[in-house]
Amino acid sequence: MHLKWKLLDITKHYPELVIEKATYDKDYAHLLVSIPPKMSVGSVVRLIKTNTSRGIKEQFPFLKDVYWGSDGIWSEGYFVSTTGINEAIIKRYIEAQGKEDLGHIKLTI
Repeated sequence: MHLKWKLLDITKHYPELVIEKATYDKDYAHLLVSIPPKMSVGSVVRLIKTNTSRGIKEQFPFLKDVYWGSDGIWSEGYFVSTTGINEAIIKRYIEAQGKEDLGHIKLTI
């Protein structure tokens, strides 16, 4: 739930970012984000990871011990794909996380 609030906070500071869907599980998040052309995908991923990591570690101080020696709680990589071809499939995939594996593209940050 804390991640949801941090994402909303980010969109307050960057209203041009629209988080259309977000689901979370114990070790990943799937996001469907509308990014304006003036921002690169990498900069948005970095923005989300940095701000959510900082906020989550403030909210849950024990994570500083779990991730000792590391600045963030997220993995270094990410996967991104555009949704122009079939946004409905990706939305359905995100909504189904934790329920079933549809075998479609993962939008993992």
